[in-house]
Amino acid sequence: MTMKNQTTVTEFILLGLSSDPQMQLFLFLVVLVVYLITLSGNIVIMVVIRADSHLHTPMYFFLFHLSFVDICYSSVMVPNMLMNFLAKHKTISVNSCIAQMFLFILSVGADIFILLAIAYDRYAAICDPLHYVQTMRKGICIQLVSGACIMGFFYALLNTIFALKLHFCGPNQISHFSCELPPLLQLSCTETLTNQVMLLNSAVVFGLSSFLLTLISYIHIISTIPRICFVEGRHKAFSMFSSHLIVVGLLYVIGFLQYTKPSSVSSVVLDEMFSIQYSILTPMLNPIVYSLKNKEMKTALRSIFGKFRFLN
Repeated sequence: MTMKNQTTVTEFILLGLSSDPQMQLFLFLVVLVVYLITLSGNIVIMVVIRADSHLHTPMYFFLFHLSFVDICYSSVMVPNMLMNFLAKHKTISVNSCIAQMFLFILSVGADIFILLAIAYDRYAAICDPLHYVQTMRKGICIQLVSGACIMGFFYALLNTIFALKLHFCGPNQISHFSCELPPLLQLSCTETLTNQVMLLNSAVVFGLSSFLLTLISYIHIISTIPRICFVEGRHKAFSMFSSHLIVVGLLYVIGFLQYTKPSSVSSVVLDEMFSIQYSILTPMLNPIVYSLKNKEMKTALRSIFGKFRFLN
């Protein structure tokens, strides 16, 4: 059969996490709670940073933008996922699917480069404190955040341009709860070697490079922490570093495995577990790990909520 005689797919069916109605209702409630926690946690972080002048520092400047990106990051997929839990027909148009994929990759790309900026900020604060003010001046911070968004945009654009050239003629069922590039490549009727090469190369160039730079920053921090004179300073630096490393490690390792593993070892359950971790849980954990465990942030929260109680 020639390509001209093949049916062109105009929409996909998202099979989701389960076909059992009761399980879908349970998953809807769980994901809704996680999403509300993600939104409220990140919004609170942004409001507190804006409201408290003591938090107008480079680190909190990055945390503010990380919270904003995490809201976008989570909102790209979760609302559509929640609707599909309750919908009878779980469909999404091909164009909407590719748009969702673009926005998701853009958000992920911006997220990982802001995490890199945070790692660089911590490196400057711990390893070179005498020059910290000059190193992390306002102009540099704005350039780092702008660069993170630009890198995320190009990461998404490169993969989306090649995805637009794919032709889908059936089947049109995606064994997933969202539109990501690896499942789309499996449904394409056209050759996907170029897409796979571009996906692997972009993941290595953008993902691995940012990971290595982050890792180098943390290695320098590890080597510097034992030389900090004050015990309290060492404890604070190690506590902040260890929690950052856990979140960054999970995001990079699981995301890299998801987007670079061969299709021959693809597993629906494994793919969905990976996606849940980095698209739903990570945006929820970031405000907890990066901000709510922070002494200055907790002090600012108590101060702001104390003012509200006083006004009431």
